[in-house]
Amino acid sequence: MGLSADYLTQLQALLPTGSAWPRDPGATLTRLLAAAAEGLARLHARALALVEEADPRTTLELLPDWERVCGLPDTCSAGRATTIEERRAAVVGRLTARGGQSVAYFQGLAEALGYEIELTEYRPFVCGHSQAGGTHPIGPPSLRHWWSVRVLGPRVTWFRAGLGRCGVDPLAKISRAGDLECRLHKLKPAQSGLIVGYEGV
Repeated sequence: MGLSADYLTQLQALLPTGSAWPRDPGATLTRLLAAAAEGLARLHARALALVEEADPRTTLELLPDWERVCGLPDTCSAGRATTIEERRAAVVGRLTARGGQSVAYFQGLAEALGYEIELTEYRPFVCGHSQAGGTHPIGPPSLRHWWSVRVLGPRVTWFRAGLGRCGVDPLAKISRAGDLECRLHKLKPAQSGLIVGYEGV
């Protein structure tokens, strides 16, 4: 009630002096001003809350609006961010992302999603520049617009006797990095082609 009391004091200070304008707590005018003071205190508190809501790192009530502005959840993150903190982090990440097209950028992107990747950029074999037996594959000039990502780490779950169910569980299950693949395809340069592979597959 501290803020309401402050507003009541301010409202009473604006009144003219005289016996028609009583200041004592039981007076009808004081009760009327107290009701107005409570409304002003609520308005003041909402204005202070708006300062917190204007920052995506601390927002709560306006989080759905922040997500709408940032285009979240998108096709790559649908169903991933479930807690308030994860949703806030997704909004802040979208607002502060700089983007890029370098190898380091895509490796950092994969690392942020919890993956380790190996990225290869292709360059076609060029007579007079490339060497026989070198790293440049033979292919059309458009090969220079292709690159590949190999997701490192075990992604294969093998059937194990005693744990798997015969006729139900597959002999091997390859876990795809769907979130990473979606993000890479979404952020890759428009003119390029991308091949995603997995270690040990």
